[in-house]
Amino acid sequence: MARRTKEDAQKTREMLIEAAENVFYEKGVSKASLNDIAVAAGVTRGAIYWHFKNKHDVFEAMIERLKTPLEMLHDAIEHPDEPDPLGRFRELLVYLTQQIARDPRRRRVYEIMFLKCEMTEENEPLGSKHRQAFLDGSERIRKALQNALRRGQLPADINIELAIVQLHVQLTGLVYMWLLLPGSFDFEPEAERTIDTYFYALQHCYGEDCARESI
Repeated sequence: MARRTKEDAQKTREMLIEAAENVFYEKGVSKASLNDIAVAAGVTRGAIYWHFKNKHDVFEAMIERLKTPLEMLHDAIEHPDEPDPLGRFRELLVYLTQQIARDPRRRRVYEIMFLKCEMTEENEPLGSKHRQAFLDGSERIRKALQNALRRGQLPADINIELAIVQLHVQLTGLVYMWLLLPGSFDFEPEAERTIDTYFYALQHCYGEDCARESI
């Protein structure tokens, strides 16, 4: 009986996240309420509070469940014994963009994050978590590039910090533009072209001399 109760609780939690995703998408995060989520899920507000502290807690759970498929690749690019960190890093980026293009749920969640999560005072807890996620992502990129540097896959004078910023700018900008103007370009091949351009630039454009010239 206890096991079935635990399974039922997990199903309810997933149902609430699913309902929240729909509500966030339709109303935006600021205008959505726990009551809206409860109504969409067909449960009471009390059922939500059993699983989540507040609306932002539900939002974070929605983000977290998309991370699992990427963990193996994330671990590979960071591991110091990975023989081809640069190749695995490219594999990760291509996989991520393919998932955004092909998985309706992932695309919808990215639309919520990019277009429907207003950075208001009420949503500042989410803003803080987004900034931390940016820093955490930067650290993962840094480890991957440092591994590649140790393996001799990158120029010895590469400016890793500049390379990290450029990756965020290029991929985030591409995803945002595609979500904002759907149909304006074919996302998947353009994303792969952007990734390959970035990896070419790692070899030629982010050395210390280039960094000084850009200042």
